[in-house]
Amino acid sequence: MKDKFLQFIAQTSDAPIGLEISYAEGPVIYTTDGKEYIDFISGIAVSSLGHRHPKVIEAIQAQIDKHLHVMVYGEFVQKPQVEFAELLVRQLPQKLDQVYFVNSGTEANEGAMKLAKKHTGRTKFVAFKNSYHGDTQGSLSVTGRDVYRDPYLPLLPDVHFLEFNSWDKLDTIDRDTAAVIMEPIQGEGGIIPAEKEWLQEIRKRCDETGTLLIFDEIQSGFGRTGALFAFQEYEVVPDILSLAKAMAGGMPMGAFVSSSEYFPAFKYDPPLNHVTTFGGHPVSAAAAHANLKELLRGNYLKRATQIESTIKSRLKGKGIVEVRGKGAMLGLQMTNKVLTQSVVEHCFEKGILLGWTLHSDTLIRLAPPLIIKEELLEQVLETILQAVSKYV
Repeated sequence: MKDKFLQFIAQTSDAPIGLEISYAEGPVIYTTDGKEYIDFISGIAVSSLGHRHPKVIEAIQAQIDKHLHVMVYGEFVQKPQVEFAELLVRQLPQKLDQVYFVNSGTEANEGAMKLAKKHTGRTKFVAFKNSYHGDTQGSLSVTGRDVYRDPYLPLLPDVHFLEFNSWDKLDTIDRDTAAVIMEPIQGEGGIIPAEKEWLQEIRKRCDETGTLLIFDEIQSGFGRTGALFAFQEYEVVPDILSLAKAMAGGMPMGAFVSSSEYFPAFKYDPPLNHVTTFGGHPVSAAAAHANLKELLRGNYLKRATQIESTIKSRLKGKGIVEVRGKGAMLGLQMTNKVLTQSVVEHCFEKGILLGWTLHSDTLIRLAPPLIIKEELLEQVLETILQAVSKYV
């Protein structure tokens, strides 16, 4: 099967991990050769309630028996979309009162940027160095990492990058700016939380200049940081909120949430000036509704905070610089690239999946599912510590 995978599936790296998946359940992925892997990155922050959560599977099966795709987004009334949108909006500040469903995170940011331009009549964007907002052309234009951008230049003009958590050059946000787009916690950039007072100053500057503030919570949303959404802990409300990843319990889905004051821009000059065929697919919407209901009824937000406390207290010592981040969105900073790679490879051999790429060569991303039991969490951390002590 792997030979056919390499032959027929377009590749994104020279060395894909190549696990041949049999099935997955809870925090564990099972391969066709009988091995088990603890998924300590939750499919890159997607499977926050573990793989195949029973409530999500139940909702998927129920919707499949009713209907699949019936019409492009926004034309037919579809119960799964409406129920999920209502429940989501009920958890958000009053001005975030309408949802536009898409298929992925980068599409959410594309839609958010278009909405900002259409509503304000402006074209300038302010973004931040080391940010990551997706790989489509618009999202890539506001991604602050040259390693991703350079192969595709030229991108959108009039995008200005500031230093994250820096008070310098905030006057770049002016009356020509359509929107500031940012992650409250930078993910690909190294799991860097924004400083609260600085983020509040960004909000103030946007208010003064009539600039919209877009928060990309594609990775940090749906309970991963210990709050339902990271912005809630900062006491800063965005004008547009981009969501995806953990939204639908493993089904493909994204969304951007904004104000009913702004969304009419998509209805006129011309009508249907932003559309999607599969956005808000009823099966994904049903899964997302079940996923959010489970997040709200369970103890998951508190569990994310407990996970942070356990990991930060355990992962210390020679070779480890720090553990940073919030909740179950953490970055393990190592002293050098060789040690980082050795730890990740050692844990892989022991059946633990960790997050590491050549673009962040001294950082290991830790994003365990919120359903992980304390005993299994301790087991993973002990294996990581053993690896560090072996290769430091």
